[in-house]
Amino acid sequence: MSQHRVAVIQAGTSLFNTPQTLDRMEAHCEAAAAQGVELAVFPEAYVGGYPKGLSFGAILGSRFPEGREDYLRYWKSAIDVPGAETARIGSFAAKMKAHLVVGVIERDGATLYCTALFFGPDGALLGKHRKLMPTGTERLVWGQGDGSTIPVFETDIGRIGAAICWENYMPDLRQSMYARGINLWCAPTVDERDIWQASMRHIAYEGRTFVLSACQYMTRADAPEQYACHQGNNPETVLIRGGSVIINPLGEIIAGPIYDREAIVTADIDLDDVIRGKYDLDVAGHYARPDIFNLQVNNECKSPVSFSAPETNASIFETIPE
Repeated sequence: MSQHRVAVIQAGTSLFNTPQTLDRMEAHCEAAAAQGVELAVFPEAYVGGYPKGLSFGAILGSRFPEGREDYLRYWKSAIDVPGAETARIGSFAAKMKAHLVVGVIERDGATLYCTALFFGPDGALLGKHRKLMPTGTERLVWGQGDGSTIPVFETDIGRIGAAICWENYMPDLRQSMYARGINLWCAPTVDERDIWQASMRHIAYEGRTFVLSACQYMTRADAPEQYACHQGNNPETVLIRGGSVIINPLGEIIAGPIYDREAIVTADIDLDDVIRGKYDLDVAGHYARPDIFNLQVNNECKSPVSFSAPETNASIFETIPE
């Protein structure tokens, strides 16, 4: 079947309270399941949080102790992949009997990554995508992903992949995903600006793909009292206003955008529209010019330290027998 119901979930994080965020996520998943969705996409940094307005105690050339405490609190809110939290999220997907894409803050050692996780309708963790290039001051608290986590998953509802927020503006990343045949382009974000809508329509039209962009709706009340953001302390202050949207392969908006409230945005789609769209524009096929342009993608995992042989438990201080 080529027809499916998909959704983007516009919701906010309970910042620095991951268990409560997961409780809220479970409620949203139950509501989406009641609408019969086969794919649900949650926003960027939904689990772990996007601490908008927080300075992390840094100015150019200096870091201050309060920023180290903020980072510690952020690190404690992040999740291991895989781990207990991913198991719980997988249970949401299994109860929905739907595919699930969600933005998380992934903890790997002492480093944090802005990551998108993919779950199957059986609850299995299919894989992840780490944001390749954190934007602006995000680079202070997030590491960079590498080419080993740019997946496009072949599923029974289409080929699913994700680009997070401003990495949607990376032409080479887009082309690499078009070449993998993506037709369900998930765009978790916190970009609430009007121009984001134009960008999402452009990607849908350029790649002849469905675009599902999920943005957070978050207010100051979603953050703890001890939260020195520059927007102030009025609990009604909107930190991220939403704008979640679903777009078809001809760049036409078919659901949303919605602002200033939490919402589940759904659309019924026909994947055959991808082929209909590529009739006259296939940028990784008949509209490419490989005789002029060539893109090479390094999809190897890049570890900062590698060892030539497996380590053993033997101590280097063991006594040598006489």
